[in-house]
Amino acid sequence: MAHHPLAEVFGYPTSNFSAEANRHRAKRLCPYNNKVPNCTKDKAKDPLGVCSVFDGKRIAITCPIRFRQNWMIADDAAAFFFPPNVAWTSLTEVRLPDRYGHSAGNIDVVLVAYNEQGRVVDFGAVEVQAVYISGNIRNAFEYYMRDPTGHYEMTWEGPNYPRPDYLSSSRKRLAPQLIYKGGILNKWGRKIAVVVDHSFFSTLPILPETQPDQAEIAWLIYDLVDEPAQNRYNLTNYQSVYTAFSPALDTITITQAGPVEDFIEHLQHKLDEKLESGYPPDAPTLNEFFEG
Repeated sequence: MAHHPLAEVFGYPTSNFSAEANRHRAKRLCPYNNKVPNCTKDKAKDPLGVCSVFDGKRIAITCPIRFRQNWMIADDAAAFFFPPNVAWTSLTEVRLPDRYGHSAGNIDVVLVAYNEQGRVVDFGAVEVQAVYISGNIRNAFEYYMRDPTGHYEMTWEGPNYPRPDYLSSSRKRLAPQLIYKGGILNKWGRKIAVVVDHSFFSTLPILPETQPDQAEIAWLIYDLVDEPAQNRYNLTNYQSVYTAFSPALDTITITQAGPVEDFIEHLQHKLDEKLESGYPPDAPTLNEFFEG
């Protein structure tokens, strides 16, 4: 059990002191197909090189680039988008316009199928969602980086301990992305692959599934599997879940309502407290309004 939140720093476990791990830490490199050799997370000149964090016995991926290991996500998405033996390639950070030419955001990865003349014949969109962190992860990262060999077994404590924030990741990030970008892609009849890790997906409500050949979204779910001989974590496809677009979006964005009687009881309790305290109501009554 880790005594600190850091699972991987610049692509390697914090306890890995191989020549490659040391070089990546010293040069601040990213081994997972970033747009440049270096890590650029948070700040290009002072990157926050945390790829993943511990979440109990699981590991949560906090950097979307981490999912690009061996471009497994592209292979898995292409199997959903296209028939076998189709020529395709990947494009990253592609601007998506709306009807009026305004940007609806960038698509993380677009897979493009093309014919022998090099003409686009089909495409699908890959949306990658890493997990947000609540608390302060940079302090723990900077403390580790000051002396990796001395601090890799550090005990990190405090009220601002960094933890995965799954609720913000789904409601504040993933759901809006699917509404705005996904809405356009779905109107165009194009398929979407949503890439998440197992820890994140397990916090989502149960999605209504459909058959792969009828699906509009493939949820590609991955784990980081410990490889002790290498002292590395390898990205592994844990599961693929297939859904239609609207039912999945409704399930994520619409909160399930509990009994209204429970809320009324809560209001009654708050009202009783206020009346017993002798405080006047916050808002004026109708009589006070007309008298004024």
